[in-house]
Amino acid sequence: MSDHPTTFHAEPLDPTESDWEDGATLHRRAEGESSDMLRGFNVIRKGTFAELIRFVTRLPAEDRHGLVIQKRGDRMFTLGEIEALARRDDFPAG
Repeated sequence: MSDHPTTFHAEPLDPTESDWEDGATLHRRAEGESSDMLRGFNVIRKGTFAELIRFVTRLPAEDRHGLVIQKRGDRMFTLGEIEALARRDDFPAG
C-alpha cells in the first residue's frame, strides 16, 4: 500500500479542484531529468499551494525552468500547469 495515495477518500482527484490552502512543496528537477518521480529533485520551499504558485509565477521566466509543485500525496504540477492555475479566475489574490 502506498504511503501517498493518488486518490482522496478513495475518490479520483478532480482536476478542477484547487484546494489553494493545501500544504505543498516546490521542487527543482535536476538538469536533464524528465521523470515525474521525485528522484533527483531539490526542495526549494514549502508552503500552501497558492503561495507556491504565486512564488513561481513571480520569478523571472529563466529561473522557472525545472520547477514543479508536489501537492496532496504524490500529485505533481508542472510549470505549464502552475502558470495556468495562476491565471484562473478563482486563484486567490495575494
